[in-house]
Amino acid sequence: MIFDSNLYLSRWPFRRLPNDETPQLVKKLKQNQISKALAGSFDGLLHKDIRAVNQRLAEECQSSGPGLLIPVGSVNLSLPGWEADVVACHEEFHMPGLRLHPNYHGYQLSDSKVKKLFALAAERDMFIQIAMRMEDDRTQHPLVKVPDVNFEALPELMKQHPAIQVTILNGLKTLRGANITRLTENPNLTIEIAMLEGVGGIEKLIKQVPYQQILFGSYFPFFYLESSLNKLKESDLGMKIEKQITWENAQKRFLK
Repeated sequence: MIFDSNLYLSRWPFRRLPNDETPQLVKKLKQNQISKALAGSFDGLLHKDIRAVNQRLAEECQSSGPGLLIPVGSVNLSLPGWEADVVACHEEFHMPGLRLHPNYHGYQLSDSKVKKLFALAAERDMFIQIAMRMEDDRTQHPLVKVPDVNFEALPELMKQHPAIQVTILNGLKTLRGANITRLTENPNLTIEIAMLEGVGGIEKLIKQVPYQQILFGSYFPFFYLESSLNKLKESDLGMKIEKQITWENAQKRFLK
């Protein structure tokens, strides 16, 4: 069994992707032993009606992937009334967590609104996922150039809310060395492998990050699902560590 911590439904705004129809996506997941997946919505990047985005996501997960797809709500802190979206995600759509895209929504993690969001999530025992990037800057649309998220303020945020679970998505393209070590000093911070590069990449990553804080993530359908699956095959992890990364770490943190 594999627990995918980084999945998206709906349409990538700038081109069609293979398997971006949910029934085909679910079929592909099942063919590759993915039995649980945290699913956000590409619509959350640019759409202004966030409530509708989250409602569609919840309905799509229930209708096309019951028991497999777990909806993770979008929140845009630059829009008025974002607090109501947090409440709706938790109380109406029964979402266990929130997925943030600060760089697409025009704020920094040092913003006071982020502190308020962390407090609301902690009160409701919701986890938070933060996408560092969505695509390589070399392939971005010339009118939509989006920088990576700066995580400098994250360790202090997590100290203020010691029980909250936070996952960095799409971070291993650029997070290296002391930067990743500082972030993962907090045991409630996890990072997934979708953008990890290099042969034996997970083996090398374990030298910097405890394997208990590493999650399987595919960023499917933007990336081919096989890309992350092959990262497991090319690293000699042993059964215990592979099971932790592919299932147990996520199960412990995300399934209540």
